[in-house]
Amino acid sequence: MEAEKSYRILIVDDSDFSRNNITEMLKDARYNIIGEASSAKEAMNILKDRKANIAIIDVVMPGISGIELTERITESFKGIHVIMISSLAQENIIIDSIGAGASDFIQKPFNKDTLINSIEKIIEGISEE
Repeated sequence: MEAEKSYRILIVDDSDFSRNNITEMLKDARYNIIGEASSAKEAMNILKDRKANIAIIDVVMPGISGIELTERITESFKGIHVIMISSLAQENIIIDSIGAGASDFIQKPFNKDTLINSIEKIIEGISEE
């Protein structure tokens, strides 16, 4: 059974508080945080060195937005699923996120259950592929 598999997650958010919060939420679960990035550039560098199954990406970041980063990740790396997070939840942002290749969109602030449910939905999809 695949339940023992550890899913590799990258967290991308320019807010230290937000990154720490997400890392804390995922600490006990069967996830392996492979890195934390505060910018798109940092995220791409981490992904060149380490394989990830899931990237949790904030929409609003300085320089390259999370939506642009999602496009770059989905073009450059096969098999990485993106969960977009943002305190902005306008319909156009959600549509742009999904259009860029995100598998899900979660509005901040969110709780641990919301995040884990989103990750588990993606993992079910990965298992079925």
